[in-house]
Amino acid sequence: MKILGIESSCDESAAALFDSERGIVFELVDSQIDLHALYGGVVPDLASTEHLKKLPPLLAQVAEHVDVSETDAIAVTNGPGLPNCLAIGVSCASALALALRKPLYGVNHLRGHALSPFIPIHEKDPENFADNLKGLLPHLGLVASGGNSILFEMDESLKMRLIAETVDDAAGEALDKGAKLLGMPYPGAPLLEKAAAGGNERAIDFPRGQNRKISEDPNFSFSGLKTSLRYFLDKLSAEEIAASKADICASYQYAVVEQLKRRTEYFLRRKKYASLGLSGGVSNNGKLRAAFENIAKKAGAKMLLAKRKHCSDNAAMIAFAAFMQPNGLEKPEGATLKINPSRPMCNTSL
Repeated sequence: MKILGIESSCDESAAALFDSERGIVFELVDSQIDLHALYGGVVPDLASTEHLKKLPPLLAQVAEHVDVSETDAIAVTNGPGLPNCLAIGVSCASALALALRKPLYGVNHLRGHALSPFIPIHEKDPENFADNLKGLLPHLGLVASGGNSILFEMDESLKMRLIAETVDDAAGEALDKGAKLLGMPYPGAPLLEKAAAGGNERAIDFPRGQNRKISEDPNFSFSGLKTSLRYFLDKLSAEEIAASKADICASYQYAVVEQLKRRTEYFLRRKKYASLGLSGGVSNNGKLRAAFENIAKKAGAKMLLAKRKHCSDNAAMIAFAAFMQPNGLEKPEGATLKINPSRPMCNTSL
């Protein structure tokens, strides 16, 4: 099966071709990060305008490298995401599906992230992927990004259930906002990680959600952490902040990683999972990766990490998610595939 995936939920225009017998055959991502950095964050109207400019030539470029007429289906992100951005991606996919006379399917963007750690497993041995997948289930996964922090489990039937999610800021948002308070430009999370190198992560005791019992409230919360950093910085002079910047960044980053780790570790102790997955933009953070590899090892679960290029938004994960959920895709009613900007990753929770 060959699936052409298209992604445009936020500020990346992307397209990719997945072949069930070979893996990701070809993929392209056109990022708008540099453009939105001028405004300190993603500007929705600007993002949709860029998708309108970039997606058609991007798809044309894909067609230059692979024969899109041989695809079996078109899969496109139809939620969640920015409404106008989703609409442009769905419109392009719909036109392409009509032109090629191929079936069109809507894919949940978050499920794409959730399933991206399985892409390397498939690429390593496509022929035996189904059998290898059985040995990795049930699966516990964390999707950590700028807009989401979601802990979920996936059973042997590939059904996902929500375990915990953020009640306010997401992990990536907390890192970006923390970096902004420290005078770093958008996107600040990678800069904060770099600035934290060599710093003492125990120098400052920032809140890690430890005041809430996980058994009573497993959800994530990062807004208090951001507020704590702001109050802490207000007490220091510019010179004092500069002198202790590495320690501040390391301690702040540690607070984010610890909350994600502790809540995930709690559920790893409660139930036997065959594998632990980590995906989303924040999963590029080296400290978070190391922490999750450690707790997976302790729990006897196989650690599944999304490739770094598949941590941020991309179309490879959308095409792969379509392959992984052949019976759970959203088919358009009549000739129109609807968008769902607030689409949840899971319809059920524990």
